[in-house]
Amino acid sequence: MNRRTTHRTTHRTNNRTNRRTTFAGTLLAAALLAAGCTGSGGSSKGADAKAPVDADKVSGTITVLTHRTDLVQDGTMKKYAAEFNKTYPKVKVEFDALTDYEGEVKIRMNTENYGDVLMIPAVIKKNDYPKFFASLGTRTERSEKYHFTDFSTVDGKVYGQSPMGAVPGFLYNKRIWKEAGVTDWPTTPAEFVAGLKAVKSKTDAVPYYTNFKDMWPLTQWTYVNGSVSCDAQATSRLAEGDPWAEGEDLRVGDTLLHDIVREGLIEKDPTTTNWEGSKPKLAKGDIATMWLGSWAVTQFQAAAKQAGANPDDIGFMPFPAQVDGKFCATMSPDYNQAVNVNSDHKDAARAWIDWFTDKSGYAADNLTLSPVKGAPLPEVLKPYEDAGVKFMELDDAKGAAVKEIDNQSEVGIYKPDYRQDLVDLARGARKGSLDDYLGDLGKRWTEARKTSGS
Repeated sequence: MNRRTTHRTTHRTNNRTNRRTTFAGTLLAAALLAAGCTGSGGSSKGADAKAPVDADKVSGTITVLTHRTDLVQDGTMKKYAAEFNKTYPKVKVEFDALTDYEGEVKIRMNTENYGDVLMIPAVIKKNDYPKFFASLGTRTERSEKYHFTDFSTVDGKVYGQSPMGAVPGFLYNKRIWKEAGVTDWPTTPAEFVAGLKAVKSKTDAVPYYTNFKDMWPLTQWTYVNGSVSCDAQATSRLAEGDPWAEGEDLRVGDTLLHDIVREGLIEKDPTTTNWEGSKPKLAKGDIATMWLGSWAVTQFQAAAKQAGANPDDIGFMPFPAQVDGKFCATMSPDYNQAVNVNSDHKDAARAWIDWFTDKSGYAADNLTLSPVKGAPLPEVLKPYEDAGVKFMELDDAKGAAVKEIDNQSEVGIYKPDYRQDLVDLARGARKGSLDDYLGDLGKRWTEARKTSGS
């Protein structure tokens, strides 16, 4: 499927997008870790899945549940398993690829039979992880080696490990922006809007494409959080204040989206957008810009090749904001792999997660961020590296509180609805002012925050 499965648990109609994406479930998976709760499956006592000491003593058949139907169908996962068996010859790995991953796993987790290894579904509340998953170790221990440990930590123990990560940014056609006379990345929202206006006046390209109809791409705008202020505590700020107060990251991002639409810098009719169709259009230069994430670069490069366009025209730029003269980009995890607390082969399941994270090459194969600290950046992020963009991992200690507030307020910062309303407001399909709209969001959020005790 394209981009992230988790984000679209409520908008996955007929599995419209195929599963060729390198990042099915990424940033939103992290964002929705505590979105809800499943049934009565799982143990209340918890357990540990300790790392095996002797590979020859690890045996058994394990089932790995995966959303990567594409990699199972084309034999890629089988190849990974074959490499794994060179280290763990007595372990047989079987894959169960699920088209509607979130929906199917949610049902299975009402029993004890939900595989030996699985990606943690968004529906599971973070505090319930010990009921369903075996611990991989302490946060203190694992954070020394891996990124993203906060996202699956409960009471000091880590229950999941993401095999890759991504950063947010604008996918853009470098040729089109150059034809418009813009060669340097804009450093402020006003400069960015000016760049889009130049694209409109000097080229035939649609300056910015909303992907309004497919809905889930609009949720990507939540990931301006942290990148605007360059603050690792941006998630905590969401839990402690009003995200739409003057100068706050979400207000800055939502205002930019509103202004882009209001200035007529988007497609003629947002209700007719098409995610799959947008890829070759941006590659060929019919579309100039989209806000997505680094996971999308390889998809658009592939679309360029298929369309006979130049893959090198696909660029990636950070959000137009700087702190102390530097751009910032937040790193977010993909789905976190976990060990079923009921598994009879926890050692083999743990061996698979460790090997897949450390030695499979999965992150490199997908040109995404490695979760292993100190690993080199993927080629697609070399422009960020060359420009001195600051990469930053958000502190997710209050991530569960943010999801609780979001649920109670019914704002839905990880759902597309409120930004569809924002786009409609900006294009005149909805009455009201931006200040009133964002003010209402802030009021609902702060009231829910007080009620939740956050």
